[in-house]
Amino acid sequence: MEFSGTLILIGAVLTLLWLFKSRRRLALPPGPSALPIIGNVLQMDKRAPFKTMLKLSDKYGSVMTMYLGPQRTVILLGYDAVKEALVDQADDFTGRGPIPLLFKASKGYGLGVSNGECWQQLRRFTLTTLRDFGMGRKGMEEWIQEESSHLVGCIKKMNAKPFDPTFFLSCTVSNVICCLVFGQRFSYDDKHFLYLLQIISDTLKFGSSSQGQEKHIPTSQFHYDNLVSTVLNLYLAGTETTSSTIRYALNVLIKYPKIQETIQQEIDTVVGQRCPCMEDKKSLPYTDAVLHEIQRFLDIIPLSIPHYALHDISFRGYTIPKDTLIIPLLHSVLKDEKRWATPWSFNPQHFLDNNGNFKKNPAFLPFSAGKRSCVGESLARMEIFLFLVSLLQHFTFFCPGGPDSIDLSPEYSGFANVPRRYTIIATPR
Repeated sequence: MEFSGTLILIGAVLTLLWLFKSRRRLALPPGPSALPIIGNVLQMDKRAPFKTMLKLSDKYGSVMTMYLGPQRTVILLGYDAVKEALVDQADDFTGRGPIPLLFKASKGYGLGVSNGECWQQLRRFTLTTLRDFGMGRKGMEEWIQEESSHLVGCIKKMNAKPFDPTFFLSCTVSNVICCLVFGQRFSYDDKHFLYLLQIISDTLKFGSSSQGQEKHIPTSQFHYDNLVSTVLNLYLAGTETTSSTIRYALNVLIKYPKIQETIQQEIDTVVGQRCPCMEDKKSLPYTDAVLHEIQRFLDIIPLSIPHYALHDISFRGYTIPKDTLIIPLLHSVLKDEKRWATPWSFNPQHFLDNNGNFKKNPAFLPFSAGKRSCVGESLARMEIFLFLVSLLQHFTFFCPGGPDSIDLSPEYSGFANVPRRYTIIATPR
């Protein structure tokens, strides 16, 4: 027993020496000492690992090495480091690693987890197809406007009684994706639609496209598994993140009734009773600022989707070796104290100049940046704006417990910050 204990101790010491020498030999970024096998896992806040990373950056800087178990990981923190990597050195940071959750959902296929020529082909195809199907065009705007009317109708049927908006919002946002990839919407009580929402991976059957029978071309990535998984990526990413953002927006507006009232006054002045459109956005600066601040403050994907070093990368005088996981910590960008006046407070003034006009901030990166940024960004922006303007045009939102009962902190954190669920009241205006 004593002998085996000695062997374990020797093994641990040798592993630590190897990690130390490897760090010096490879010129790795600095970081906390790691234990054999488990790495820095014991140091991490399991409920919100990004908070641990942000705290450690005070000591180790904006480019930091950690070990998530045995996996060597480089963390990029703050706007400057993330922008320099994902935009200025975009070609070096396009890799996507073997992330277990994504691989289990997609079986290793699809846009989200692919690399190299496969990723390039699928991204070009996806962007082109989405544009052909109407993303970013008038046709897509009309789909969202139509879906807004259905959402408003469903909420009106609640007759100002308390309800949980989660189901309605999921159906609404999912229907936009259905219009995009299937060419039709579904009623909210359609059994097939509800089944589709519940177990997407078992019901997506996407093999009728002519592009999906190209298996006879050796270099083609347009085969059944890749296309199904790519649609699954779009469906999951395009449903949960956007519907959660809109649900969180309602929480914020109930928490701050004065902000809700000011938005409604602006909408009444500019839009009136007609159907809102994207052209209205430039005339609704306060509304636009609040919606941007909601996304910044929610920080829905704090860790982003990790990147991966497909080859040795030289970055800021360090070497990021091949097969290193890379996390551009979006949380540290959206809460960067150098870029935001009050990063830890909800403050629409972050997006308004002294004259009340909307102003951009380059550190607003909820959709990430560079060549791996979210392909559905323009769609999500359109949905968030049109759905919320339409809702506030028709309703004033309350919570039975009053504004003080609303907690804007996430229900739980990890890969995503998930908003808390509340029963709310929508009073027709």
